[in-house]
Amino acid sequence: MTDASDGRDARDAPQEDDDYEEFPEPRRGHRALAVFLVLLVGLLVAVGLGVRWVDRQIHPPGPVGGQVAVTIPPGSSTMRIGELLEAKGVVGDARVFRWYVRLLSAGPFEAGDFTFRRRDDMKRVIDVLERGPDVRRDRITIPEGLTLEQIAARVGRLPGRSAEAFKQAAVSGRVRSQLQPPGATNLEGLLYPDTYYVSDKDTELEILTRMVARFDQVAGELGYAGAPQAVGRSPYETVIVASMVEREAKVPEDRAKIARVIYNRLQGDMLLQVDATLIYGLGGNKERLLNSDLDSESPYNTYRRKGLPPTPIASPGRAALQAALAPEPGPWLYYVLADQDGRHAFAVTAADFERLRRQAQAKGLL
Repeated sequence: MTDASDGRDARDAPQEDDDYEEFPEPRRGHRALAVFLVLLVGLLVAVGLGVRWVDRQIHPPGPVGGQVAVTIPPGSSTMRIGELLEAKGVVGDARVFRWYVRLLSAGPFEAGDFTFRRRDDMKRVIDVLERGPDVRRDRITIPEGLTLEQIAARVGRLPGRSAEAFKQAAVSGRVRSQLQPPGATNLEGLLYPDTYYVSDKDTELEILTRMVARFDQVAGELGYAGAPQAVGRSPYETVIVASMVEREAKVPEDRAKIARVIYNRLQGDMLLQVDATLIYGLGGNKERLLNSDLDSESPYNTYRRKGLPPTPIASPGRAALQAALAPEPGPWLYYVLADQDGRHAFAVTAADFERLRRQAQAKGLL
C-alpha cells in the first residue's frame, strides 16, 4: 500500500552523485618544493642582477669621461687606491676595484701622480697604474736634532738634487720663517724634522719652503707667539733653547728639566756652559770636548760667552719645542750624566754638582 500523502515513489527521491570525488590536500613536501623553486628563482635573479652590476662597474656603459689627476701617496694599499679613484670618479666602487686587481694578479702599484679618465674601463685604469706615475715621488725623513748642513746632505741624496743648492736657498733670504728676527736670513733650527714626500718637479727651494712652513705650523700649534709671556723670551730665542734641549737631552723625562736649567742660568746671569753649543761652533764633529776647546772664540762657546748662542744649533722636534715653552718648575742650575742610558742628575748647588760629576767620572760617563 502506498503513502497517499506523497504521491512519489521512493525511486523518485534524489540520489547522491556517484561520480563526485573529493581530492586530498596537497602534500607538505609539495609545498616545500614550491617554496624552494620560488626562492631559487629569486636567488638566480638576484645573482644575475649582481653579476650585471659588477660587470657595469668593471665595464661602465656610456662614453668615457674627461681626464682627472690623482695622487697616490706612498704606502697606499689597493683598497686605499680604489677609494681615491672612486672619490675622483675614475671607478664606481673601490671594493670591486680591489677584487678585480686581485683577479688579475696586478700590483703592487707605485706612488706618484697619475692621469686617468673618469668612468673608464677598470682594465685600462689598472694598465695606467702598472705603467707607473707621470711624476714619481721620493721620501725624505729628517730626524730631530740635525743641523742645516746635515739636512742639506740628505736632500742632496735625492735624485737630481744638490746639497749645495739647498744650502744656498737656505741662506738667500728667499724663504723666511715667521719666527726669524727682522733681517735674519739663517734658517738653522727652523726646518721641521719630519717625513716629506718629494716629486720630480720639486726644486731645492720648494723642499726648503715646505720644511720651514711645517716648522711654523707646529710652532703655531704649540703657542710660540706667547713665548714672551710663558718664558720671558722671544719666540726665536725659545727655539734656540729648544735646539739646545734637543741636543742635550737623551731621554724624554729630562727635556723639561734641562730647559729649566737653561732659563735659571740665564736669569742668574750665569754662563750656560752647554757642551752642544760649543760642539756646534767647532763644526759639530766632536763627540767630546777637550780642555783646549773651551778657549775657542766661537760665538757659540757658552763657556766663555754669556747668554744664548746667536742661532739655534739644530732642528728641534715637537717634544723639545714643547719643553722649551713649558719648562718643568724647579731650582736646578746644573745637570750631569747619571747612567749609560743617558739620564741626567740635576743639582742646585755647585757642591752637589761636583759630587754628581765625580760619580759620573767613576762610572766612566765623562
